[in-house]
Amino acid sequence: MIDIKKSLEVLGVKQMNNGTSTGFESFGGGNKIDSYSPVDGSLIGSVTQTTAEEYEKVMQTATAAFKEWRLKPAPLRGEIVRQYGEKLREYKQSLGELVSYEMGKSLQEGYGEVQEMIDICDFAVGLSRQLHGLTMHSERPGHRMYEQYHPLGVVGIISAFNFPVAVWNWNTALAWISGDTCVWKASEKSPLCSIACQNIWNEVAKENNLPEGISCIINGDYKVGEMMTLDDRMPLISATGSTRMGRIVGSEVAKRFGTSLLELGGNNAIIITPNADLEITIIGALFGAVGTCGQRCTTTRRLIIHESVYDEVKNKLTKAYTQLSIGNPLDENNHVGPLIDKDAVNMYLSAIEKAKQEGGNVLVEGGVLEGKGYESGCYVKPVIIEAENHYQIVQDETFAPILYIMKYTELEEAIEMQNGVKQGLSSAIMTTNLREAEKFLSVAGSDCGISNVNIGTSGAEIGGAFGGEKETGGGRESGSDAWKIYMRRQTNTINYTAELPLAQGIKFDL
Repeated sequence: MIDIKKSLEVLGVKQMNNGTSTGFESFGGGNKIDSYSPVDGSLIGSVTQTTAEEYEKVMQTATAAFKEWRLKPAPLRGEIVRQYGEKLREYKQSLGELVSYEMGKSLQEGYGEVQEMIDICDFAVGLSRQLHGLTMHSERPGHRMYEQYHPLGVVGIISAFNFPVAVWNWNTALAWISGDTCVWKASEKSPLCSIACQNIWNEVAKENNLPEGISCIINGDYKVGEMMTLDDRMPLISATGSTRMGRIVGSEVAKRFGTSLLELGGNNAIIITPNADLEITIIGALFGAVGTCGQRCTTTRRLIIHESVYDEVKNKLTKAYTQLSIGNPLDENNHVGPLIDKDAVNMYLSAIEKAKQEGGNVLVEGGVLEGKGYESGCYVKPVIIEAENHYQIVQDETFAPILYIMKYTELEEAIEMQNGVKQGLSSAIMTTNLREAEKFLSVAGSDCGISNVNIGTSGAEIGGAFGGEKETGGGRESGSDAWKIYMRRQTNTINYTAELPLAQGIKFDL
C-alpha cells in the first residue's frame, strides 16, 4: 500500500495550498476548497479559490511572459518541454499515486496517466522542429508566397476530474512548443494534482531562468471558469467536460470571436458481429465498461450484439462481471475503484432506476457497497442492463459503470444504432471479417472521431488526434496536426522586384 503522505511531501503539496500561482508566486485569498479522497473519504488537503483580483494578476503575468516566451526559437522551447518530461519521469511514482488517491482510479491507471504526460512531452519535442508552413507560386512575376504559423498568446485550459493531469499536459506540451503561455483551471474535485504539476514545472522554470507566467494555475468552480471564457485576452479556451458545460463555454467564447477546443461527452458503442473473436471481445468490453469505474469519456456505454451470438456474449460477460474485484484502487488486485463523489453515486442510482422505468432488464444488479473498505460511500457495483437504443437514459451519458446491451440483425442496422446518439467520440467493431471492418471505417460507417477494429473504445495513443464529432464538440488535441489550433496562420507575400503590379491590371499614373 502506498504512503500518500510521503507522495505529497515529495511533490511539495501541503495540507493547505494556495490555489493560484503564476509560477514562482502563489496567492491564497479566496474561499477554501477541500479535496476528499473517494478511496477512503479522507481529507487529503485544501486549496484556496482564485479571486477576481488574483485572476487579474495571473493574466497580467501570463501576458507579459508570452512576449518573452514567443521569441525563443521553437526547438529551444522544445528543449524546455523535454526537461519537463524528464522531471515527470523522476516524479512518476509520486504523481501517479496522487492521481490514483485523489481521483480514485486504479494505481496502474494513475501511473499510466503520468506516462501519457511523458509521452506527449516526447511527441512535442520532435514537433518543435516541425512547425511547418507552406510555400506556393504567386501569379505575379517576381513575387513569393508562403504561409507560416505564429503563437496565439495566453491559452486557457479547463480540465475535468477523471484525467486530472494528462489532458492538461496534452494541451500545454503543444501550446508551450507553439510559443503560448498557459493558464490552467483544474477541476475543483482534484485540485491537488494541479498544485503538484505546477511545482514540478517550477523546478524546470527556475533551472532555466524562465520568466514567471509560462505556466499558471487557478482553482475554483464555474465562476472562475467564467472569468476565462469572458476574457478576450485568451484567444483559445480548451475545455474538457460535459456537453452542458461545453455549450456554455463554446457560446461565450464565440461571442467574443475567440476559439474553443471542446472535448465533451461520449456515448461509445462496440458492435459485435458473428465473426468476432469472443475471447478478445469480452476482455475489451469488460475493461471498456468498468475501467476507471466508468468515468472515462471513452468508456464503453453500449454493446450492439448480433442476434446469433447475443446469448453467448451476454452469458460470458455476465460471468466475467461476477469475477470483478471492487475496492481500494491502490491495491493492484482490485479491478474497480470508487466513483468520484456522492453526487456521482446518486446519478448512478438514478440512471439505473430510469432504465428500469423505460423497460430495461437488469442482468447484473447494481448498488452501493457498504462495510469495511467502503467507508467513503463511493464504491458501486458495475451494472449490465438489456435495453433499447432509443431509451432516453441510453441516449444520455451517465458517468458511471452502467453498460447497456442490445441486439441487431444486419450490420447496416448496427451502424445506424451506433450512430444514433448525439455524441460522437469513440466507437469499435469486433470482427475478423475484412468487409465488415472496412465498412465500419468507411464514409458509410461510424460517425465518431475515433473508430477502432478489434480493440475497445477506451483509451487513445498520443500519436493520433484525440476528439469527437457532434455533441462531443469537434475538437482535436494531442497528436497528429493538433498543434495548429494553438497557433495562428499567416499568409505572406514578398515582392522582390522594383515594380508593383496591381490586381485586375489597375494602374496609377503618378
